[in-house]
Formats: sequence, C-alpha cells, structure tokens
Amino acid sequence: MYTKQVLDHFRNPRNLGALKNSDAIGQKGNPACGDVMKIYLKVGSRDGDGTAKQEYIQDIRFETLGCAAAIAVSSLLTEAAKGKSLKEAKAITKNRIIEDAGGLPPAKIHCSMLGIDALREAIDNYQQSK
Repeated sequence: MYTKQVLDHFRNPRNLGALKNSDAIGQKGNPACGDVMKIYLKVGSRDGDGTAKQEYIQDIRFETLGCAAAIAVSSLLTEAAKGKSLKEAKAITKNRIIEDAGGLPPAKIHCSMLGIDALREAIDNYQQSK
C-alpha cells in the first residue's frame, strides 16, 4: 500500500519532462524490474560562503519509465535537490527520499536508489564536462 505522499507525487509529479538546454543528464535503469530514470540538470552559480561562487541546481527535471513508486520518488527527489548546491544534492540519501515519501513498500525501496544514482551521475557528468 502506498502512502498519501507517494500517491500525490505519482498522480501529480513535480518537475516532469525533459529540460531543454540542460547542462547535464544522468540515466539509470534496473533490468530486473524495467524501471528507467533520466535526470536533467540546469546548473547556476551564486555567492556561497565568503567570496567563493557556488554551483547549485537551478532547475531539475525527470523522465521515468516505471511503476508508481518510481515516478513518485523521482518527483520527490527533484523537489529535494532543486536549489541545493551540487555537494548538497549529491549527499541526498535513499533514507531521505523514503522519509519524504512517508515510507515505501520493501519491494519498492530500490526505486529510490535509481533516482539518486541518476542524479549523482548527472552531477558527475556536469563536473567532468567543465
């Protein structure tokens, strides 16, 4: 049984769709269940602590082919990462996403990792392209 949060994000996903002119893309899939998640990033720069500029996720979008849990955790992940520094976004854990979801059935916990892995891949791809 899914929580209200999961059902809301499944029925009304936030940040859904491709991001034109994205700075980076990350994609992960699970051959066992067939879920595929693609994360698009637009990275901005702002004043950080002191005088150093800090790169942050200005915009983030996702495309997910998968079950209700996969779509919901992708939506929750994009909300958690938007506006965060790249370092903060890479530190988002599956436990954070599961907590934001109000819990997930044990068989669906792997869904939360796919999104996190795709986000980290997108950030790595961005940093390597610089």
